[in-house]
This record gives sequence, structure tokens and C-alpha cells, in this order.
Amino acid sequence: MRVLGVDPGLTRCGLGVVDSSRPGTASLVDVGVLRTPADADIGLRLHGIERGVEEWLDRHNPDAVAVERVFAQANVRTVMGTAQAGAVAIACAARRGLPVALHTPSEVKAAVTGSGRADKAQVTTMVTRLLRLDARPTPADAADALALAICHLWRGAALARMAAAQAGLRTGAGR
Repeated sequence: MRVLGVDPGLTRCGLGVVDSSRPGTASLVDVGVLRTPADADIGLRLHGIERGVEEWLDRHNPDAVAVERVFAQANVRTVMGTAQAGAVAIACAARRGLPVALHTPSEVKAAVTGSGRADKAQVTTMVTRLLRLDARPTPADAADALALAICHLWRGAALARMAAAQAGLRTGAGR
């Protein structure tokens, strides 16, 4: 399975593609950051993110897209920009019929480090180890996008198995 992880942001939108051929494994395909100028018109910035995400979808043909779920912060402007950039990525995936999963920062941290309270440095260190990279992915947005993809590979597979089991129980197939 191949997953595109998206760490949304207007100024820096992290993108990371990870493959997994069996549970508990992950390998790097590509990682990068889309950038838009902070002083540009919001429409142009969102259009730039859309073009960039579409290019990554074309290039890497993922099976799913994982986007960071926006959480409440004191800075409403930051939350709005993050939500807008995330919505663009979701719309790009939906246009192609790709499944989209939203993962909270604490879910991602827990999946990658074992602790939902891990800091950015711990997440980056674990992403580097899990993907067997020679160097730490930078900036943090890139590492976070890879962590989202890893989280989805591992957490998403478990959630899909649970949903299938529950569906079987509802239909009587599991009895």
C-alpha cells in the first residue's frame, strides 16, 4: 500500500509518500514541502497548493491520502490556514476517488513514537529510524507528513480490519 501524507499549511505544506508491503514495515518513496509566499493572495496560495498536491498524486499514484486533522489553537488565523490547505488536499484526493483519512497530531505521535505527547524532535527521530533514513527529514513539515503516512499505514490497516470484523458481526457472517 502507498500513502501520501499531508501536513497542511499555507506557507509550508509537507508531503510524504511511504510504501508498505506488510504490516509494521514502511519505506520512503518521496518527501518534500510545498511553499507559498505569506504575502500572496489567499486564492493564489490555495491554487498553488492544489497544483502541487495534484502533481504529487500524478507522480506517486497513492492508494490513500492521510491528512492531519486540524485541532483548536489560540491562533485562529493559523488554524484557518491549516484547515484551508487540508481541505484542498482532501478535495484533490476525492476528485480521484482516493480514500482520505484524518489523523490528529496525538494519534500520529502515538503511532510513530508510542506516546501521544511526543515532541517534534522525537517524531522526527522515529520517522528517521522507521524509514531507515541516513539523514533526518527537514523541515519539520516534511517529517510530519511522513509520520502521517506511517500512522495511516499502521493505524489505518488495523481500523480497516476492525471495521470489516464489525460489519461481519452485523450481518451475521462472524457468528
